[in-house]
Amino acid sequence: MSLNRRELLRWGAVGAGAAVFSSAAGCVGLPNMIYGQTRSPLAPPPPPVQPSLPLAPTGIDPQLFQRAKAALDQHRIAPRDWMGIVDFTRPSSDPRFHVVDLRDGTVESHLVAHGRGSDPDHSGFLERFSNDFGSHASSNGTYTTADYYEGKYGLSMKVRGLDWTNSNAEARAIVIHNAWYAEPEMIAEHGKLGRSEGCFAFSRKSQWEVMRKLAGGRMIYAEKIA
Repeated sequence: MSLNRRELLRWGAVGAGAAVFSSAAGCVGLPNMIYGQTRSPLAPPPPPVQPSLPLAPTGIDPQLFQRAKAALDQHRIAPRDWMGIVDFTRPSSDPRFHVVDLRDGTVESHLVAHGRGSDPDHSGFLERFSNDFGSHASSNGTYTTADYYEGKYGLSMKVRGLDWTNSNAEARAIVIHNAWYAEPEMIAEHGKLGRSEGCFAFSRKSQWEVMRKLAGGRMIYAEKIA
């Protein structure tokens, strides 16, 4: 069948319109196909990558902090606001008892004495741990705070040992207390604190601050990183 010139022109116009429509339809999805993306143009953009948090708060050995966090989970400690970390790698002249706010990473650090059985030469450095009765040594491991009581040094706080390395802590009367030999003046005079019989001995000011934040079954983790 032959078509006259007018019909050819009409059919050409229809074809051109279809081509334009097809091209426009293809362009709608084009931005979504760039680099293989299939996200809808109306979907929200992906969230920005968050910076990595530090391995440990400022002033705390990262390895020690990670061990303390693992102990917090292992022993299923319920309070998760404050945690005590004792870095017995450092000498007694350094503020090595760290009270960490787990909500924002802030740290308060205090001087603390170690046991005389852990430092027989009184060098100011802890040389060994012991869980034995009569050792007068500090014990490493995970503790939780327990009851207040009135003792030789006034108001004090009991602790419980949760690991085999410090399981005798309560029976050995290892506690948190203040002592004259743990006051900062001892460092100015002797370059180190005195020694306890295995207890966490603080200055009077530090003892109150530590007990106030760590009371109620909160965790204390004590260790020396070799």
